[in-house]
Amino acid sequence: MTTNIKLIILLLLTTCYANSQNAKKLDIIAYYTGDNKLINEYEVNKLTHIIYSFCHLKNGKLNVDTQKDSLAIKYLVSLKSTNPQLKVMLSLGGWGGCETCSDVFSTPKGREDFAKSVKEVNAYFNCDGLDLDWEYPTIEGFPGHHYQEADKKNFTELIKILRQTLGNKNELSFASGGFQKYLDESVEWKKIMPLVDRVNIMSYDLVNGYSKVTGHHTPLFSTKKDEESTDKAVTYLLKLGIPAKKIVVGAAFYTRVWKDVSNSKNGLYQSGIATSGVNFKEYTTSFTTANGWNYFWDQKAMAAYWYNEKEKLFATGDDIPSVKAKTEYAIKNKLGGIMFWELVLDSPRNGMVDAIYQIKTAK
Repeated sequence: MTTNIKLIILLLLTTCYANSQNAKKLDIIAYYTGDNKLINEYEVNKLTHIIYSFCHLKNGKLNVDTQKDSLAIKYLVSLKSTNPQLKVMLSLGGWGGCETCSDVFSTPKGREDFAKSVKEVNAYFNCDGLDLDWEYPTIEGFPGHHYQEADKKNFTELIKILRQTLGNKNELSFASGGFQKYLDESVEWKKIMPLVDRVNIMSYDLVNGYSKVTGHHTPLFSTKKDEESTDKAVTYLLKLGIPAKKIVVGAAFYTRVWKDVSNSKNGLYQSGIATSGVNFKEYTTSFTTANGWNYFWDQKAMAAYWYNEKEKLFATGDDIPSVKAKTEYAIKNKLGGIMFWELVLDSPRNGMVDAIYQIKTAK
């Protein structure tokens, strides 16, 4: 075999290996609220991260609230022994879970005490880091929770002291609103992104329980001017110069549903009253033609929706085709990964996680 042929073969093998490695860099991040037993129903080997949700503030420190939480975290960490790719992180807050964040993080001592507590809790459980889910700094989030203009700079200072305290051993991420007001007003993107491992864009609930008009709650693309979407948020961050590898897009393993929706455009962009939604694992028994539902696909938004003419109900959410499209989008744009709310809403087999994993490993 000549030297040139050997070099060509080596180059081809190197290229194939590099392509394989690049595909495997896509993080699959599961938010998880279950216990130490429910997780065994799911294919943890297809995940790169589990973010246990949620921890809260107690006397200004990161607090694991209950014995159930403690047992769950310990068990999740134990899964790393058979899943070497897996990282287990803790999440602070959630919707309605950050009532005192604005006040606690408004002083240097408050931020320092919290950062120390994060390091201690992570060390105790042998976790891999923290995800901040403060909804929201600077702008109104959960009704009645305090927010103030100073939150924006205080969030930056919080990120700084967390990174300084945790060092580079622990990962640090935060959940970002996927809507324009958050993107514009809540955080100082250029200052915080060099210090965090990733931002998890909550590119869902873009129409929500407060919306009196139906729409896509988790679309990949906008279909009209000023409509929120995954792509709109990603494009905004990329234009700011945020590295693509630090951007993670979000998927929703549930629908939002409106009632009293007229049969125009199959219920899309019509007035209605928000009501309870449906989890993905219940789609096959809930959204049936026998129950009066018809399925529709918005090719421009790359989003699914359902309409029940008899009951005048409209539903919007991710499904297998839309979550595959989001995963392909993440790979195409060299993003850091895809996350979702939440694992226990998925079918344990042949569900949303499996669809994401199929696309990831096919590349």
